Amino acid sequence: MIDADLVVVGGGPVGLAAAIEARLAGLSVIVVESRDGAIDKACGEGLMPGALPLLHRLGVDPAGMPLRGVSYRSATRRADYRFRTGEGRGVRRLTLHTALADRARDLGVQRHRAKVTRIDQDSGGVDVAGLRSRWLFGADGLHSVVRREVGLERAVRNSRRYGLRQHYAIAPWSDLIEVHWTPEVEVYVTPVASDTVGIAVLGRQGLTMNLPAELRERLADASPTTPTKGAGPLRQHATSQSRGRVLLVGDASGYVDAITGEGLRLGFEQARAAVDAITGGADYDAAWRRVTREFRVLTSGLVWAAQSPLRGAIVPAAVRLPRVYGGVVERLAR
Repeated sequence: MIDADLVVVGGGPVGLAAAIEARLAGLSVIVVESRDGAIDKACGEGLMPGALPLLHRLGVDPAGMPLRGVSYRSATRRADYRFRTGEGRGVRRLTLHTALADRARDLGVQRHRAKVTRIDQDSGGVDVAGLRSRWLFGADGLHSVVRREVGLERAVRNSRRYGLRQHYAIAPWSDLIEVHWTPEVEVYVTPVASDTVGIAVLGRQGLTMNLPAELRERLADASPTTPTKGAGPLRQHATSQSRGRVLLVGDASGYVDAITGEGLRLGFEQARAAVDAITGGADYDAAWRRVTREFRVLTSGLVWAAQSPLRGAIVPAAVRLPRVYGGVVERLAR
């Protein structure tokens, strides 16, 4: 007996976006998730301008703070760029999750609390967590059980990049995403509410919330409002993005790094492509490569530079070559 047209494993933002897409396409959907309530994650919490229209077409418009550009900073220099294609939004991860969960519930998406340990599929459907569906989406994050269980796991060498995040009670002082480049880490400052900023740190394994002097001064009288949360290793690969009736979306499908802040936009686009594939017969792997191509090229190049002797030249180059810097930011923003 078929319980649903689609089971989505993973109830985070991308899994919920995929569930909403599928309901809008007329499919019955069950989301399998072992955790209760809104799900948090160590991330920068900035939605780039290209992500907001994707949310709006799902009927979701989370509250947050406007993001109008990006500022690359070192101890002595800064390069500011303001988006030309509209503004982004800083949104607390819990706020985003709640908005998506409410929309999914209103559309009739069912929720099944379970931990996935095994997946079996045949020509007619997929069996998982006591359910049988025609299709399954793995949206269960960087360390995807679905990816491993269906044989799509690909080992990654030298995956040493990790992330930390914490929030501080202070009014935002800018409508730009600040990226502070130190010799060891990148520190992202994102306004997420009128009285809160999020601080995310990216770097090698063993990193700490050791902030540059400019930020320490800014936050001298501000209190942390959340504990430090970590994620990683950030680099993940899959041998392909689908196998039979199982499709991978979001971080589960493969991820380079959070350095450009595009994870959610890509996840939302992948969710739409995955639903198109199971309803219209499109080639999902080809669509995934098309959707992620620019991100993978630009992000891989930036991560390479960040881990090379060229690291110290990134901010000076952005200052000296504003058109090149702006062009890269604008492409990622879209």
